[in-house]
Amino acid sequence: MKKVIMLAAALLVALAVQAGPYPEITIDQLKTAITAKQVTLLDVNGSQSWMAGHIPGAIDYRAKQADLAKVLPENKNALIVAYCGGPTCGAYAKAAKAAKDLGYTNVKHLVAGISGWKAAGENTDTGG
Repeated sequence: MKKVIMLAAALLVALAVQAGPYPEITIDQLKTAITAKQVTLLDVNGSQSWMAGHIPGAIDYRAKQADLAKVLPENKNALIVAYCGGPTCGAYAKAAKAAKDLGYTNVKHLVAGISGWKAAGENTDTGG
């Protein structure tokens, strides 16, 4: 029993560390925001990956990072969601931080990433 409790505690700590400083958004919540046209997505997987398949409407962060202020909405309270490969990827934080540094207050993280999006059977766009 003691081992089970220790394992559970270790898992909770690992999840807390992995969650990072940005609130998580679920795939279902993101789909709702996309349908309502109330989200700007930042794909941090790199341009080659973005070309191969990204969440519809997502911005290729690597290609646009120098001009990020120009491609993000004027409303600083707008929902900005950054994502990368999946639950173990931390690259999203660079884009999330860049949005926060520009004054955006509603920045979230799609922990599932593109791998979770695809595993859920959701559509992707390819190319530019």
